[in-house]
Amino acid sequence: MALLVQQGHALERAVLRVRLCLLTTALVASPLAAHAEWKPVEKVETYAISGQSGLELYRSIGQNGPNVGIARAIAFTNFKLTWGVRDYKPRGKGCVLTAAKPKLIITYTLPSPSAPLPPAVQKSWEVFIAGVSAHEKVHGASMIQMVHDIEAATDGLTVADDPKCSKTRAEVVRRLDAISKARVQASRDFDRVELGQGGNLQKLILALVNGG
Repeated sequence: MALLVQQGHALERAVLRVRLCLLTTALVASPLAAHAEWKPVEKVETYAISGQSGLELYRSIGQNGPNVGIARAIAFTNFKLTWGVRDYKPRGKGCVLTAAKPKLIITYTLPSPSAPLPPAVQKSWEVFIAGVSAHEKVHGASMIQMVHDIEAATDGLTVADDPKCSKTRAEVVRRLDAISKARVQASRDFDRVELGQGGNLQKLILALVNGG
């Protein structure tokens, strides 16, 4: 049961690494105001499942959940991060990186029964999906914090003795790699607790399967 959620976030972590690498190539253009105000866009998508009991619903999740390579996930949180224009500008013998406004779109993919459920099962399902949604929201909040961390680590970054800005670009890559690894580790730690013995997600799954 744990594999379903854990593997879902394994793919998300891999996507994060790719996108952060691509991000470094997008940090080139003309300057904008530092620390521009922005808000993430959060969307919810659903996939259909079937069943008239908690066990049937959970089995359907295993058959129809987001395919993440080696397993299917209960739910999945993905993101798309793009940036407005940035500029590496020589300043004297050094280089400074100007700020840009990020655009972050977070998409939560959640299961949804395709037919009305018996009252008792509906009640169990509502508890289950509320808990799963809250779990995914934590991952979404982590993605938002990641963008703030990128801003704090790169906006106005100045490197001395770098008239061609090559050292500055290398430093940006180094900082983004550190931010990526920190967020991935935090995600792993969170899932490990949630899916571990007595963890919140483990309890939700057992309550759905045994109670509906």
